[in-house]
Amino acid sequence: MATTGLQHVAAMYAGVVAPPLIVGAAVGLTGTELTFLTGACLFTAGLATFLQTLGVWKIGARLPFVNGVTFAGVAPMTAIAATTHDRSDALPVIFGAVIVAGLLGFLAAPFFSKAVRFFPPVVTGSVITLIGVSLLPVAFGWAQGPDPAAADYGSAKYLGLAAATLALVLLLRRVTRGFVQQIAVLIGLVAGTLVAIPCGVTDFSPVADADLVGFPTPFHFGAPQFQLAAILSLCVVMVVSMTESTADMLALGEIVGRPADERTITAGLRADTLGSALSPLFNGFMCSAFAQNIGLVAMTRIRSRFVVAAGGGFLVLMGLCPAAAALIAVVPRPVLGGAGVVLFGSVAASGIQTLVGAGLDKGDNILVVAVTLAVGIVPITAPDFYHAFPGTARIVLDSGISTGCVTAVLLNLVFNHLGGRRAAASEAEAREPAATAVPLTSPQSIP
Repeated sequence: MATTGLQHVAAMYAGVVAPPLIVGAAVGLTGTELTFLTGACLFTAGLATFLQTLGVWKIGARLPFVNGVTFAGVAPMTAIAATTHDRSDALPVIFGAVIVAGLLGFLAAPFFSKAVRFFPPVVTGSVITLIGVSLLPVAFGWAQGPDPAAADYGSAKYLGLAAATLALVLLLRRVTRGFVQQIAVLIGLVAGTLVAIPCGVTDFSPVADADLVGFPTPFHFGAPQFQLAAILSLCVVMVVSMTESTADMLALGEIVGRPADERTITAGLRADTLGSALSPLFNGFMCSAFAQNIGLVAMTRIRSRFVVAAGGGFLVLMGLCPAAAALIAVVPRPVLGGAGVVLFGSVAASGIQTLVGAGLDKGDNILVVAVTLAVGIVPITAPDFYHAFPGTARIVLDSGISTGCVTAVLLNLVFNHLGGRRAAASEAEAREPAATAVPLTSPQSIP
């Protein structure tokens, strides 16, 4: 149980620590603060995994699910940070928005499990593709170095480290199998850090300053603040997260021989949303199921939810050990950038694979995808496009994921649901792909 539980942790570790690294850098956290935030996210991921696997009352799918910080919220959270005048208020605003979005999602879970037909693969695939595309600029920024104002930013030294890390991850994926292949990104991060030591890029001060044992102090970064625009933005993310979790539950139910019915989906969504609502109490972010662990269940054929619960226990222990969380803060930004190209690029690839099964040759689905992607990449290709709008509105508009999700849902309603025969035909086409493309619909998927 211990070894297989650790394998689940290894498969999702890179995915759970990347969001706090991105958001922490966006709000200007120090190395010590970044270590604390990373540990808090590991701790809350473990709690959310307990809630999903073991369950309480009508909460928890009681399936072998690993939960952690969802990538879907990263771009909106960095947009919130960018539009907050005082950076010290950015995390409290984010935490307040996550709490409200989680509680609203918890109340909506029974109804959402009935309305999932409005989120077919053409919608989820478009949004997941946008998540990956929105995160890639972060990886490119990391690859150029830690300080954009430095004279050596973007130098050959930094880009070489990023390229070497990327090449190593790809090599491991190509020539290895099983467990080593699953943790290729993690091995790439370790090896890249070791290579960076002679270059004078690695800083071990976060580990030296970290305690061996510590507890994520509730509301360490300040009491939560509640701003309407931030709440709306993360409510959209919550809808995306609930859609992905529903798809993952359907897939995992088939793998373990216990098909997920409406009751199971409702209980699973309650665990996701309640875990998200409680996560900010310990300085964590929105949580969702990790799809790569579903693949691990299928590969190992170890289907016990208690094995995954053991993995959740290891996550909690890692969150209670700041020195362990500090290890990820040691990894140089260029090394993170090289691994991020694989990590974030695979998210976009997962979305594209979902779109392959969405029937783009049928009806007007191609228009839904085309306009959704166009609207979603506006903040990436033209960052000042919405400069004339108020700051509160820009929190939503500057997130391509939020605007893209809203666009996809509305266009899908217009083209595939309004009108009698068109709606019936669309639902018949979408129902089967939604089940077959399920394992590829989570933005946490990594090679």
